[in-house]
Order: sequence, then structure tokens, then C-alpha cells
Amino acid sequence: MDPQTIFCPNPDCSAKGQVGQGNIIIHSQKEQRCKCTICGKTFTVTKGTPFYRLRTSIDIVCIIITLLAHGCPIQAIVAAFGFDERTVEEWHRRAGEHCEKVQTHLVQDQPRDLGHVQADEIRVKVQGGIVWMALAIMVSTRLWLGGVVSAHRDMDLITALAQRVRACALCRPLLLCVDGLVSYVSAFQRACRTPLPTGQRGRPRLIPWPDVNIAQVVKQYQRGRVISVVRRIVQGTTEQVRHLLKCSQNGGVINTAYIERLNGTFRQRMAMLVRRGRALARHPETLHGSMYLIGTVYNFCTNHRSLRVAILLPRNRRHWVHRTPAMAAGITDHRWTVRELLSFRIPPPPFVPPKRRGRPPKIESAAVAL
Repeated sequence: MDPQTIFCPNPDCSAKGQVGQGNIIIHSQKEQRCKCTICGKTFTVTKGTPFYRLRTSIDIVCIIITLLAHGCPIQAIVAAFGFDERTVEEWHRRAGEHCEKVQTHLVQDQPRDLGHVQADEIRVKVQGGIVWMALAIMVSTRLWLGGVVSAHRDMDLITALAQRVRACALCRPLLLCVDGLVSYVSAFQRACRTPLPTGQRGRPRLIPWPDVNIAQVVKQYQRGRVISVVRRIVQGTTEQVRHLLKCSQNGGVINTAYIERLNGTFRQRMAMLVRRGRALARHPETLHGSMYLIGTVYNFCTNHRSLRVAILLPRNRRHWVHRTPAMAAGITDHRWTVRELLSFRIPPPPFVPPKRRGRPPKIESAAVAL
């Protein structure tokens, strides 16, 4: 337990969220508790993580969450470890909520040059009907940007996904490859806009981003098989599309292969996504938590073969350095373990002193006058 890597979680402390300030000391080594010397509050090191107030060993919980993130059924975990099914579901829920916060803090709240993005939806079977899960991926780093779950495949679903992509992106040349759903075009056109302040009252004018290219891949089926593929550029120029394709996937044609492979990963690790299966999702909230658990484990804890880098050695030998999508995007410098992912504590927003009410003191008024 290193106090220099721990921050104070007290929302009323002036040093909350600050690491390495020397205000954190060890209060109890046995109970794993620390103390902030500024506010005087004590707290456990698991505060803000799924391990908070759990009596089970952290190693056992990490093993179970790892199995859940790779598609192991809850019934198999119950039979192997002897835990109650409700206990495992509660750990699963906690891990999903924590992973959503990690994804929001490290991916969505830190915009970057995406270059090439692909998006798609998955039809999910739930108890009493179906829901839709929309996903997006950054092609060059294979980074999962986020997802949205909705009961209908409508404009609201695509708009929510477009807003998540917009939060991850900088105003740079961007290529968006989607399927033939019409909602994608208008949703991304509305999302990729920036307000232009004029100093006047009222809502500022929204300026569309330049160099935003939208391409569609429309597949035509006959008797369940693809007979033709139509590729068309809805917005942008052919030269920009070719340049962005070369930078992100070393050329090729307009496609949605990368998001479809990511869909395959989610289908492999979530039984309710299998097209012909008996597993169902009881509640959309459970599907939402499972989506973020699998997506963050994919981003931070899973090496991607296509992202490995070769280091040349003497005698024409090579040493391959494996990377995760988060490493390729520059978010982390090593592959995280599931324990590191679940132990990551999201810092609270910076401290803002409360506003003083009433008239200012005479001393301050005199100083301002001088």
C-alpha cells in the first residue's frame, strides 16, 4: 500500500483527487485504511472500487469477474466455487458499473484523433422481446469507443451512439463507415458540430466539422446469403476517403469488417447475443453492465494480434511486442490485469470553494478599490 498513489475521496476536502501531495498517510496497515491529513477523514483503499466492503478475497473475486468477462456462465461459476447465484450477479453488476466509469474517464473524456470509425448494431434477445445494442470502434487502434442499449432500432439509439463517438473525437479529418441504416447519416451530421460563440444572447450557431466523411456498406441478401455489396460515399470526397483508409487500415476498400469482428467477440462472450441459442437477458440493465465489462476488458486487458509490433534483433530475428487497444491508443503503457482494471479509482472532480454570500468585507472592498 503506497500512500503516494492514493487520493482522498472526501468530496468536501480541498485535496480530493490529488495524488502525490503528501496528505495521505497510513492509518491501519492491517485494515488497509488511510488518512487524509487535510480533512482528517479515514478511508479504506478499496473505496471507489467493486471490492468495497466485500468479505470475499479479492483474488477470488478477480477470478470470477475474469470468467464472466470471457463468457463463462454464472451457473458454472456457482457450481465450481459454491457461491450463491445472487452474490455472483451482484459482483457482476458492480464490475459493470465500475468499468463504465473507467471507460468514460479514460476513453470518452479524453478526445483523440480517431481517423476512422466503424459502427453497427446487434439484435439481442431478452425475456419478452428484443433490444438493440449499438457499438463503435476506432479502426487504427481497435479501441472500443462505447455502446448504447435501447429497446428500438430508431433515431434515438443512433443519436446516442453518435454522441458517444463525438465525445471521443477531436475536430480532425474523420471517416465514418456504417451500414445502410439511414439514421446514421443525419445522426452523425448533427453530432459533429461545434457552437460558434458570438457574444450575443441566445443559442449560438452550430458549425459543422470540416472533412467529415460518411460511407455506407449496403449488403443485399437472397435466401440468407450475401449476393452483392454496394459501397457508397454519402458525404466527403473520394480522395479523403482513400487517404483515411490508407492511414487506418493500409488501404483497401470501404468496409465494416472491423466492427463485425468486434461483434463476433461480444457474441462469443455474451450468450444472449448468439443468434440461435436459448440464453436470454432478463433486464436491459444486465445487458448494459455486461457490455461495459466485456468492452473494457477487451480494451485494457486483451492483447490484439494485429496490433503487435516487431523489434528487430541480430541475425534477422524478431521479437514481437504485444499490445492492447488501450496501449495502441496511448492510454496505458502496459497490459492491465483484471485486478488493475477493477482497482482503478476514478478521481472526483476538482474542489471548488463555495461562494460567499452577503456583502464582501470592507478590507477586500478597499483592496479592490486601490
